[in-house]
Amino acid sequence: MKTDVPFVSVCKKCIIPKPARSHHCGICKTCILKMDHHCPWLNNCVGHFNHRYFFSFCLFLTLGCMYCSVSGRHLFIDAYNTIDQLKHLEAEKQGVPVTGIGLLIGIVPSAGVAGKAVQEVSQPPYTYKDRMFHKSVIYMWVLTSTVSVALGALTLWHALLITRGETSIERHINGKEAKRLAKRGRVYRNPFSYGKLNNWKVFFGVEKRSHWLTRVLLPSGHAPYGDGLTWDIYPLKKDMMPV
Repeated sequence: MKTDVPFVSVCKKCIIPKPARSHHCGICKTCILKMDHHCPWLNNCVGHFNHRYFFSFCLFLTLGCMYCSVSGRHLFIDAYNTIDQLKHLEAEKQGVPVTGIGLLIGIVPSAGVAGKAVQEVSQPPYTYKDRMFHKSVIYMWVLTSTVSVALGALTLWHALLITRGETSIERHINGKEAKRLAKRGRVYRNPFSYGKLNNWKVFFGVEKRSHWLTRVLLPSGHAPYGDGLTWDIYPLKKDMMPV
């Protein structure tokens, strides 16, 4: 069947023309335009039409977790010290029960004094609600700290790939191609890299100066740059978008 879609190969599994930068996903059972990876947390592929949403999600979630971790460190320290004091108080309350002769030799106080002591001890300094509050603060700080470190590393990795004009799959392919050409004394150049700044402009769809606010910092549903089927190869070293 004839088609007007430009392609560079034919998918061996879909048996359909495969455009440049597209790859077949074994989980989604289809070819994805400018495929980056299949994300199990999203249960979907990250590609040409949602790569920007994925990166923005990772970036702002990392910043939010870092904010909670930094601003809540004093609450975490106070909650941790409080829980530690509760453990010491509970350890001091534990004693050896004395019966029989203990009443005669004065180890156990009289009934009146003992009643007051039991009444005072029976009133805990912290309620169950207080304990759960301090434990929740500790859980919140540990969770946000670990997520900010793990997700922050993933965000930095994708930021590096965007700067180079690559996807996660292309990074692997380009690395193998660079080693192959290096053995022949040649240098490999990524044909889809438009320059560091231009790569970010293309990724976010920045076409004018105000788009850094309306399309990057604020939520935006604009379509990505290009149709994902055709790509400019080795563009001129000038700003694609004069911003």
